[in-house]
Amino acid sequence: MARSYRHMEEYEEEILRMRQEGKTRREICEKFGFTMKQITGFITRYNNREKKLAAGIVVRRRGRPPKDYVVSEESKLAELRYILDRKNARIKSLEMENELLRDFLSLTERK
Repeated sequence: MARSYRHMEEYEEEILRMRQEGKTRREICEKFGFTMKQITGFITRYNNREKKLAAGIVVRRRGRPPKDYVVSEESKLAELRYILDRKNARIKSLEMENELLRDFLSLTERK
């Protein structure tokens, strides 16, 4: 049985429109014949790309850049700011989690 290969980018606009309409991932999967994992991965990649664009980072395709490709100082700084912001958000999340665990342990009188 031959497999049919389809690129998610062909259906990107329709998938995003259906998400905005409030359709579930399962409904989108059933309409286009993709698996739940494929739709979830597509939406995750799309959201990450949008976050980077909002931070001012130029999103490149995978692979080796062309020989004449020059990275500007602004794009380097934007990428570093994005990385620092993500790390700071993760640290804040872990600090909140530690605080909750400390409160739980003190309430259960374990420590």
